[in-house]
Amino acid sequence: MDAQRVIGVDLGGTKIACGVVDRDGAVRMRRERPTPTASQNELLEGLDEVVEELLDDGVGAIGFGIPSRIDQRSGRTLSSTNIPLEGVDFRDRMSERFGLPVGIDNDGNAATIAEWRFGAGRGVRHMVMLTLGTGVGGGLILDGRPYRGSIGAGAELGHMVIDYDGPPCQGTCRGHGHLEVLASGTAATAAAHAVLGGHATARQLVERAQQGDAAARNALAEIGRRLGAGLVTIVNVFDPELIVIGGGFAAGAGDLVLEPARELALSESLTPTNELLRIVPAELGPEAGLVGAGLVAFEALDAAA
Repeated sequence: MDAQRVIGVDLGGTKIACGVVDRDGAVRMRRERPTPTASQNELLEGLDEVVEELLDDGVGAIGFGIPSRIDQRSGRTLSSTNIPLEGVDFRDRMSERFGLPVGIDNDGNAATIAEWRFGAGRGVRHMVMLTLGTGVGGGLILDGRPYRGSIGAGAELGHMVIDYDGPPCQGTCRGHGHLEVLASGTAATAAAHAVLGGHATARQLVERAQQGDAAARNALAEIGRRLGAGLVTIVNVFDPELIVIGGGFAAGAGDLVLEPARELALSESLTPTNELLRIVPAELGPEAGLVGAGLVAFEALDAAA
């Protein structure tokens, strides 16, 4: 097929972003709605509806970035931490529903691919991305190719253990002390409650820190150091040339979190990798997941040609 437009769907724990994406990564139309989380059926119906709003004869494929573990061999969603999606033959369902090639990937992988192709990672061959939002996602580009693991469920970087005796992880995850719960927007909300009171939000914590409040700045710096501890492991294991930090919480907090993370990661990771490593903010912002889902759609489209 020679279609030059696809639909990309970025499914998050709180919202669905959907758009028409062309081959240069440009988003031509965009829709957004809250994620239905009451049941799996409502979630799938919500995805159907948002795709239908943008579907026309010029669309050649559909790609989904999903916050789930995925078996790429079968296109099946295995499990999800923050949304009700488990044990669904997702790729076949959506392909039958819309009569088009469908690609699926973890949402962190999709955002990583977008930043690698069109954002902060252009031109690199060894890159890691972490996305800090409600949870912590991520992805790997190793030797110039996205790395998905043996069945496609790899690169769950948010579930690195930072403190084996730490707080329980989020959602359906049974682990403790993961990066997901220690360095995410959820962690910032917990810190806001401790510093500012029980109804405070992560955004208010960041605002207070930007105004110079010492307790708020210290709380965000601690989140940054936890992130840095995770980065040390990533650097020592994968030897990347670039680490990209994205996601809504990371964008809002900026250097209040990124600088402590960078300082710890560069000082405690092994030489010579730490001397060559760059740790930078993402460039595509909230569009990364949507653009990445579009690239996943083009992958499916080209495979069907």
